Amino acid sequence: MADLDRYAVLGQPVGHSKSPRIHAAFAAATQQTLRYEAIEVAPDAFAERLSAFHAEGWAGFNLTVPHKQAGAALCESRSEAAEQAGAVNTLIRTATGWHGDNTDGAGLLRDLLVNLGVTIKGKRVLVLGAGGAARGILAPLLAEGPAELAISNRNPWKPEEIAAALKPLGNIVPRTHLSLKGDRYDLILNATSAGHSGAIPRLPPKLFADGGVAYDLNYGQAAVPFLVWAKGEGAARVADGLGMLVEQAAEAFQRWRGVRPETAAVLAGLRG
Repeated sequence: MADLDRYAVLGQPVGHSKSPRIHAAFAAATQQTLRYEAIEVAPDAFAERLSAFHAEGWAGFNLTVPHKQAGAALCESRSEAAEQAGAVNTLIRTATGWHGDNTDGAGLLRDLLVNLGVTIKGKRVLVLGAGGAARGILAPLLAEGPAELAISNRNPWKPEEIAAALKPLGNIVPRTHLSLKGDRYDLILNATSAGHSGAIPRLPPKLFADGGVAYDLNYGQAAVPFLVWAKGEGAARVADGLGMLVEQAAEAFQRWRGVRPETAAVLAGLRG
């Protein structure tokens, strides 16, 4: 029998996740009763565990590193955002399996445009990394009408593949990190996981245009290396992805519960 109030975030590692605290706050604010926890699942056990969770009656999941692309392949249906991204971060129970959605792009745009007041339209934007996190934000960024949207990786193959796949939505410029030398960007988004090991991608100097903004999709200690580098490179503003985390969680909560919770107080509490 389905337990329509039981949710979790699945990842590895996942012990640091703030998602349980966020969803508990959303539930309290919207006067709903639900259970939400963090569960560590290894990649080689992911498919089997997901099937078991469905049999046990779980209502939905958030997916984080490294399960977003694998999760997409295991869904019986996917939203347009998930199809465009080739990755899912939100699973919604159906009678026979899982419906996959991707709220990362919506969460990022809400944080950038509303919370931070960052302009994308007409700006030169660079996304670092070509994994599930990057894939989830490219189509929404394109929809905002940047003057240029580039995606950069250590090797050219993934950026070229992604640019070709999203060609119907607009032009994405595939690059390698080192080939960026001499270019300038108004907004640089770090969608790599290098910060979790205290590193950053190997990048050329002077990538920020005057007034340039640096944004790391990671939050907490994982965002520190990139943001420190960005400050040293002359970024006018830097921000981590805590706001994106809260906003994408609110989008997922809406998919599950039918109401989008207010986020300002939750984000302020996490910052505090």
